[in-house]
Amino acid sequence: MPDEPDDPFGKLPFFGDLARAMSGQGPVNWDVARQVAFTSAAQGATSEPNVDPASRISIERSFAEVDPHVRALTGLSTGAGGRPPAILAVNRSTWAHHTLEAYRPIVAGLADALAPGAGRDGVERDGSDNPMAALLSRFSSMMAPAMLGMAVGTLVGQLAQRAFGQYDLPLPREPRGQVLVVPATIDAFAADWSIEPDHMRRWVAVHELVVHAVFGVDHVRSAIDGAVRRYVSGFRSDPASIADRMAGIADAGGDPAAALQQLLSDPTLLLGAVRSAEQDALAPELDAMVAALIGYVDRCVDTVAAAVVPSASAVGEAVRRRRIESGPHDRFVEQLLGLRLTRDQVARGSAFVNGVIERAGNDGLARLFEAPGSLPTPSEVDAPGLWLARLGER
Repeated sequence: MPDEPDDPFGKLPFFGDLARAMSGQGPVNWDVARQVAFTSAAQGATSEPNVDPASRISIERSFAEVDPHVRALTGLSTGAGGRPPAILAVNRSTWAHHTLEAYRPIVAGLADALAPGAGRDGVERDGSDNPMAALLSRFSSMMAPAMLGMAVGTLVGQLAQRAFGQYDLPLPREPRGQVLVVPATIDAFAADWSIEPDHMRRWVAVHELVVHAVFGVDHVRSAIDGAVRRYVSGFRSDPASIADRMAGIADAGGDPAAALQQLLSDPTLLLGAVRSAEQDALAPELDAMVAALIGYVDRCVDTVAAAVVPSASAVGEAVRRRRIESGPHDRFVEQLLGLRLTRDQVARGSAFVNGVIERAGNDGLARLFEAPGSLPTPSEVDAPGLWLARLGER
């Protein structure tokens, strides 16, 4: 086929071959996502052993024993029809597989947002008045499925290395009737912190069931899921911004080829270039809801764990220190999903919960799950009295 007159890659055989290799892909290259996720989850190993049957039995027993305590404290159901959820003890690669499937709807929204043709103001543009922007627009369109696959695979693979269960991120997921648990990560963390493995498994069971119960409340589930999807859909493709970034790289000196390779191989750089004003406006709302739920979950976990987990306070402190450690996964989570899980967020949520209990007791706190619109706004999460006053008008 002859080169198209306006094809900027027509005279570059490498890019032409790459374009043909990428043709026929959907908006996300899931093969790339799976490969990156599995390789990262297994830390380069070609395969992982299955979960030891004794570990599986121990995990299932821990969940069964703490489930009644979680239901009694929260007043919420952990499963449909009064039954507890199915507990799936899995290795890290299997966790990554399930998580990629669970995140598909969110990733689809990201792919739609980054589709070529629309700028941040919604005006169609192809950058034709800027040769560099036009070149990057075409290259970005060609590479978008692989780049998105790489970004999602990296996120899930990094999470898989650390996840105790499926709720290390406060994000609801499907299917609703199951909870994933990773015994190898739980046991490794217990060994690192000199914690009895059974104590650690019980603590994880409490945490996972509390979060599972919270996301079993339809309006809470819808609010968080909807806010994350709106955040992800707020990304905008802006080739001109990428061109400016590349110009900055060139002006900075050094090895331009290495700098370009870094730009194109690190999805966080690309995503940082397309963050939008819509996302900036939504972030405070999402932060407020997440902070309140973190505060609620932490308080419930501490209360239940004190009754069913020996050395519960030491376990909880170790886990929370780990949670607020900054690492590459935190940057991916914040940039891709808008979820900030910082020390300040934890403290903010704790202050909100303590403020509500001081004014209205545990019954007041339970109003979080009363009806749609019950989660606090950004101003209310910092002033619990305002939140109680608003709900009191109902």
